[in-house]
Amino acid sequence: MNTETTPTLRGISSMATRQVLAELASAFERRTGCAVAIESVGGVDAAQRVAAGEAFDVVVLASDAIDRLIAAGHLQAGSRVDLVRSSVAVAARQGAAQPDIGTEAALQQAVRAARRIGYSTGPSGTALVALFERWGMGDAVRERLVQARPGVPVGSLVAQGEADLGFQQLSELIHVQGIAVLGTMPAELNFDTIFSAGLPMGLAGRPEQAACVRALLDFLNSPDAEAAKRRQGMEPI
Repeated sequence: MNTETTPTLRGISSMATRQVLAELASAFERRTGCAVAIESVGGVDAAQRVAAGEAFDVVVLASDAIDRLIAAGHLQAGSRVDLVRSSVAVAARQGAAQPDIGTEAALQQAVRAARRIGYSTGPSGTALVALFERWGMGDAVRERLVQARPGVPVGSLVAQGEADLGFQQLSELIHVQGIAVLGTMPAELNFDTIFSAGLPMGLAGRPEQAACVRALLDFLNSPDAEAAKRRQGMEPI
């Protein structure tokens, strides 16, 4: 690519992919000379900004959010590209009791014992509330739930003692100081989230940006990106 004319790509993502996209965007820029500036915010806020017509070259959100934006005509039909698989993990405050969460039954017991439970506004939070309802614990835990504000790591609530347990994407917990990650959710609960890219409607009219975005997505799903994905608490698709 011609580095003198290549534009800077502007993207938006949810916080869950902030670290992995920052690492891989830097590597991509070094390889190609195509600069990438991705703003990471709460996933709900990101989707609202895209829906409001704010101009981006690429959007990275949970796959169901990408699908909704495509269905509403805010992203190009057929443009979804799955990038990473992300597990939800559980954290306790560093130095505090660390309950067993290795099975569904053990996790239920840990939830029953927790005085306050931190969760997010993202897909993990929605799935967690649904899980509590499925367990028949919705009413019992409702007054003990503490929802982090959009863009605020659930781990910070745990570190500050505002929650005994915190549930969020592993990628968002591993970088928070003052907490102990107890592990990911039991496999039988199937709490994984796929994070995907989608292309804005106006990108087709910007051929230079479109070429860079295609190259970026190819790189993000290449074998060269797999180590960074794992290093940041995610798995390649």
